[in-house]
Amino acid sequence: MSGPELTRRESLGLATMAAAAGALGLASPARATAPAFLTRVDFKDPKWNRDAYARLDMDLDPTKQKVGWFRGTVYGVRDNEAVRSLFQVDGFSVVRSQQLPDGSWRRMLREIGFYRDLQTGQLMDTWHNPYTNEDVRVVPIANDPFNFTISEFLPEPPSYGGLNKDKPPKRPFLMNWTDGPDGTVHLSTDIHLFYPSALQPDKWPRESSGAFNRVSEMFHYVVKRRDLEDPAMTHVPAVGSWSRITPWLPWMLMGQAAGCISYFCTFGTAPSIDQLPADVVAKARAMDAKWLSAPDSDYGPSLSSLENYAHQQTPASVPAGWAPPAPPPPRTLPGR
Repeated sequence: MSGPELTRRESLGLATMAAAAGALGLASPARATAPAFLTRVDFKDPKWNRDAYARLDMDLDPTKQKVGWFRGTVYGVRDNEAVRSLFQVDGFSVVRSQQLPDGSWRRMLREIGFYRDLQTGQLMDTWHNPYTNEDVRVVPIANDPFNFTISEFLPEPPSYGGLNKDKPPKRPFLMNWTDGPDGTVHLSTDIHLFYPSALQPDKWPRESSGAFNRVSEMFHYVVKRRDLEDPAMTHVPAVGSWSRITPWLPWMLMGQAAGCISYFCTFGTAPSIDQLPADVVAKARAMDAKWLSAPDSDYGPSLSSLENYAHQQTPASVPAGWAPPAPPPPRTLPGR
């Protein structure tokens, strides 16, 4: 241990605390700023699930921020045609933890993401929409904040500023963990929502996909078991995949066209902001330096990019005779 030499009484006290923590499967209180957490792997223990997931999602040392990155491809899906690659997405989040009196963890997060041209890889300010044959202004993902509580009970679905009123029954927080090869542990999570849209068609005819949003997100994490069992690791790094099915992005100006968007991305932890793509960091900094650090306090409301669009943008004009683009007509088999 660095710093001034400990007295014999202080050393004995820390040793006693560490022994007790080890007997319970708790991390040793090596520093006052890092609260204790469960490290003995137990897929059926809601409190272990709470602490393990919190260590994946953030750093339980509140003096540190965890930097996460995500990148992948965004696809368009319509009837009667193949799925189409539209552009790439490249972004990051910064998150800080706060332990609540009941042992739960509050995560406080900012997240930003930009879109890249498929051919050049350049970050885009405008994009040519092949469905409407027009150039549109690209609006980045910019969520500040997106906070929630990780407890020994399953969290309620996001409320999105009160739009989503679903209240499922209270159930223990037991996640879908499995043992993998080579000392790995895998976690799969998903969430499926159907709730009123902040972009109602009467006000947002070109941006709104309809009166309701249907959104699904699926995550798959891969971690090292020894990291989960290490009491010195207040954050457990993971790699994995993230997919999202969502309405057409508002800035695509598709209106209530049939179809949807599908994201498929990989994600992981970055040692620091400096390890992220330089053009992404520069673009985030140019928007506001706040995107490079996690919130220091808990505030809200927590909104997704769809609700933020309604708060931050204005409805696009509707050209005379405009109609949402339609998918191609059904194909027929030869000779039928």
